[in-house]
Amino acid sequence: MMNKRYLNWVVRALSLVVLVAIVVACAPAPTATPVPPTKAPEPTKPPAATPTTAPATPTTAPTATKPPEPTKPAAPPAPAYIEIGASIPLTGRFGSLGQQVRPGYAYAVKDINDAGGIYVKEYDKKIPLRLTVYDDESDPTKAVSRLETLFTEQKVVAYLGGAASDMHVATTAIAEKNKVPYLGIAFALHAIHKKGYKYVFSPFPKSVQQGPDTFTILNALIPEGQRPLKVAIFQEKSDWGVEQGTLWKEHAAKNGYTVVVHEEYTVGSTNFVDLINKAKAAGAETLLALPSQPSGEAMFKQMVELGWTPKFSLIIRAPEHVSWSTNMGKNGDYVTIFPGWHNAMKFPGVDKLNAAYQAEFKRPADLLTGPAYACVQILANAIERAGTLDRDKIRDAIATTNMMTVVGPVTFNPDGTGKVLNPMVQWQSGKLEIVWPLEHATAKLVYPAPPFDKR
Repeated sequence: MMNKRYLNWVVRALSLVVLVAIVVACAPAPTATPVPPTKAPEPTKPPAATPTTAPATPTTAPTATKPPEPTKPAAPPAPAYIEIGASIPLTGRFGSLGQQVRPGYAYAVKDINDAGGIYVKEYDKKIPLRLTVYDDESDPTKAVSRLETLFTEQKVVAYLGGAASDMHVATTAIAEKNKVPYLGIAFALHAIHKKGYKYVFSPFPKSVQQGPDTFTILNALIPEGQRPLKVAIFQEKSDWGVEQGTLWKEHAAKNGYTVVVHEEYTVGSTNFVDLINKAKAAGAETLLALPSQPSGEAMFKQMVELGWTPKFSLIIRAPEHVSWSTNMGKNGDYVTIFPGWHNAMKFPGVDKLNAAYQAEFKRPADLLTGPAYACVQILANAIERAGTLDRDKIRDAIATTNMMTVVGPVTFNPDGTGKVLNPMVQWQSGKLEIVWPLEHATAKLVYPAPPFDKR
């Protein structure tokens, strides 16, 4: 019974499954619902940058931090003094010249030291000058010895020269040997500068300037037809005497003058009778000579005795000292000189120099004092520009000098000669007057010179 019922349940279940299957098969297929296509997503835009308004004032970039400056090395210890030295003929036959030179050096050193000294960059301070002066007694051998002492013991950075061409011939050679800068005046010998020396400088007129200037000045100051065309040359037997005498003769001819007497005398001679008689007999109107003392005074005293008065006299050296007028009186008047300077020249510092000289010597500065003062001015300027006490660098600085001094503007030629004025002065009534150049003149040239017996 049970099996029959179980069989009937199975038949019914299978019938139901078949019926469901038939219904499903006969039902219409469902319509697919269209799905809209999916758009590719738009790329995501970056957020717009918010515009920044530029500030009205540009933003300054931050200042770079400077690295610390290296520590400036300390200047080396400075010497107590800048050592300079000179050998000067303070006695002997050139003593009257040397006595004018020494004060010029001394006053210049004092003025510089009173201002604190010379600034030397190497030591970053001002250092005073110390000048050591020796008297060489007008002896070239002693002058050489003195310069060697200054070099080895004082260890000078520069030499200042003495006086007279004969002395400079010896001393300039030592300066060149020792390679010490040398500034010298009171010598017109050009031959020194033809030796190729590199350490020798001279802010002073030379014979090559004085030779032609003699006749240029005469022609400028004396009208044609009145000029003293017949010339006597009394030539000293020395290097400078021969050099100057030769140049006078050469330029006399070039300017329309005739040398009627050209005679020599030995250095230091005091006998000029033969020379004077020859000049008088030849009708010489101009006398050109360069005697030192006592030759110069002896020459003129004998001219007075023999009654010969040149219309024009250019006598270098002997009449340069104030003692000329004191010793010669009126017979020393009307002589002209090429001294290199005069205390009435219109340059800065001359008044101060004259005042100091007047206080000590009761007269304005002597003829060679100004050029000596200028030597120290030039040296001080060169040391400051060099910035060191190295001799070679000081020498190079001197060579490039271009400055105003008490003798006027100064520069140097490659041979060490100075480009300087060459004034002519004349003794008039016991006083030295500038007669050339005209812009500095204190008096007119007295010409012709009155005869000695009419003064």
